[in-house]
Amino acid sequence: MPEFPQEHDMNPLSRRSTLLLGTCSVTACALPVREPAVPRSLSDRATVLGLPNERFLIGGGYASITQEYMAALARRRAFLGLASDAVNPPLDLLAISGGGEDGAFGAGLLNGWTVEGSRPVFNLVTGVSTGALTAPFAFIGSSADAALKQVYTGVTFADVATMRNFTAVIFNDALSDTAPLLATISRQLDDAMLAAIAQGYREGRLLLIGTTNLDTQLPVIWNIGAIANSGDPRAAGVIRRILLASAAIPGFFPPVLFDVEVDGRRYQELHVDGGAVAQAFLYPTAVAEQRRARLRAGRPAPPVRAWLIRNARLDANWASTNRRTLPIAQRAISTMTAVSGYNDAVRIWLNAERDGIDFRMAYIGSEFTIAYDRPFDQTYMTPLFQYGFDKARFGYPWSRQPPFTA
Repeated sequence: MPEFPQEHDMNPLSRRSTLLLGTCSVTACALPVREPAVPRSLSDRATVLGLPNERFLIGGGYASITQEYMAALARRRAFLGLASDAVNPPLDLLAISGGGEDGAFGAGLLNGWTVEGSRPVFNLVTGVSTGALTAPFAFIGSSADAALKQVYTGVTFADVATMRNFTAVIFNDALSDTAPLLATISRQLDDAMLAAIAQGYREGRLLLIGTTNLDTQLPVIWNIGAIANSGDPRAAGVIRRILLASAAIPGFFPPVLFDVEVDGRRYQELHVDGGAVAQAFLYPTAVAEQRRARLRAGRPAPPVRAWLIRNARLDANWASTNRRTLPIAQRAISTMTAVSGYNDAVRIWLNAERDGIDFRMAYIGSEFTIAYDRPFDQTYMTPLFQYGFDKARFGYPWSRQPPFTA
């Protein structure tokens, strides 16, 4: 990838570490504890609510998630009243990436897209990290635009986290406490929003959120619509914690514990930011096997559009790195995160090309030059929201492939 010097850090984690690590004071703190982890041999049988399709453990293969995609298509056909031999209707798939405060870009884009008038109802919405916080609003549709705007332009750091003591680096599970973020999520994800997500699921649409299980070192894809539609009184609380976990940047935000059961025995799983595995995802390759078979046989396949909102810039960030442990570590993490996000975009694009799917991508362009100063600072996030809004309201210039791939 060619290098384009810019004065913008592509990784919110390194920005937070630099700006906030020095704000902690030194006092004593208690060591965090947890229940036993699920034994390796039982990890693929652990459940939170006991639903067979509440989540998909990719380490166990793709059979269950492929079955869920097929079941969603069947529900969609039934909802639309299509005959059994009718061709599937066109599909719109949306992936929203991680990016911390840069999620304001995607929120603004979705709002502007509504104003422009061509925003579709998405059959699939996936989200990771900040994308997980945006995804439920995108899934519900344009009626949730005002609430989505409030999430990204009406919050401050106090609505997201409180800093812990400096000793948390050694004695606790993160530098901050995200109880404020959980409260913010809970205010938005109320009974009405839960009902809207459940309705979308019954219509044959899917809302999937990615987290990372630290015990297994594997991704977990949560079926938010199925959980919302379950009628379980614990559903809202579980979904809120899933969103919290997907945004739990390791080290800065604490991991989220999930109580699970296997054969009547209770364990706990430790989940963090889904971006630890992938900054964005859309569908496993096995899901499109029937489509590929039709195309190979010269048979028509229904139109599918894959939309990717990459909440980040893709141009490289030049900076002189200090020869010290923390700056070097921060710079390395920033580089790995940026390259990982770019590689995820390339992977989604290549899969779409292979499967005859129309790929379209949005990302923060180099023309956005407002500097990042403090975490969740509205002097940065509000202009970024407006930038995304303005780009979309007159028709977003979607890229048909990631830059630097030509």
